[in-house]
Amino acid sequence: MEKPESLEQFYRSRMGVLPSEMIRKTGHFNVFRLSDFKGDEAVRPMPYSRKDYYKISLITGRNEVHYADKTMTVAENMLLFANPQIPYNWTPAGPDISATFCVFTEDFFKGYGNIKEYPLYRPDGFPVLDLSNEEAAQVRAIYDKMFVEIASDYAYKYDVLRNLVLDIIHTALKLRPGIISTPGKTDSNASERITALFLELLERQFPVESVMQTVQLRAAGEFAAQLNLHVNHLNKVLKATTGKTTSVLIAERMAVEARALLKHTSWTISEIAGCLGFEDLSHFIRFFKKYTQVTPRDFRK
Repeated sequence: MEKPESLEQFYRSRMGVLPSEMIRKTGHFNVFRLSDFKGDEAVRPMPYSRKDYYKISLITGRNEVHYADKTMTVAENMLLFANPQIPYNWTPAGPDISATFCVFTEDFFKGYGNIKEYPLYRPDGFPVLDLSNEEAAQVRAIYDKMFVEIASDYAYKYDVLRNLVLDIIHTALKLRPGIISTPGKTDSNASERITALFLELLERQFPVESVMQTVQLRAAGEFAAQLNLHVNHLNKVLKATTGKTTSVLIAERMAVEARALLKHTSWTISEIAGCLGFEDLSHFIRFFKKYTQVTPRDFRK
């Protein structure tokens, strides 16, 4: 997989210009329409890769999105919440595609809360919403406010823009309240923190971007040791907060990465197995079939 696309690369390749504001590289925000892009860049499919910035896109027209190991085809309107941890791309699948999107860095929200805590940005989520025309119009109205605000000379306009970004996020969560639910969630702050630390530790190993990269933590005991917890306690906490055991959570995330690598790289199955820490190819094949119901070779075909 390619290295994450930086904001500088985004501006140079899509816009042909590097805004002076990019020189400071922190707290960046901007909003665009697809028509702002130059020439063929307006319709050329983006590469399947991670970015080093957040992006929220409202796309109208038939299109297909690839997010991690999943693919979704949208007929009318799509709202996509992309984050730096997950590789993705979207491809027009019909004529008359229009899009509006904003890009921002994590530093843009520094001191205003943790953007990563929202359900739409959870590692195990699929933050792509298929919207009706009425719902899309509701979101588009927020983008219209962004364009007005960013063009103004109001001294605190970026505070307003932060609120508008959060407005889109909360509008999406209200439109699809099922995204928020977490099976077995408890009220224990300690348990929630342990769960968050575990998921962060798990997610930091991905995505695998080189055949020279190997996942280091694969067993429940290894994660427990890193968190200075007894493995039984970690398992009890995760079971209560997520409804799944430590081993199942690890295996499911490994399966997601395996599917993504099989789908989006030309690496051999043996190379993928090695990157994911499987010394025995037959063990990887059995593991993959257990969680995907097909062999790696059949999945790739």
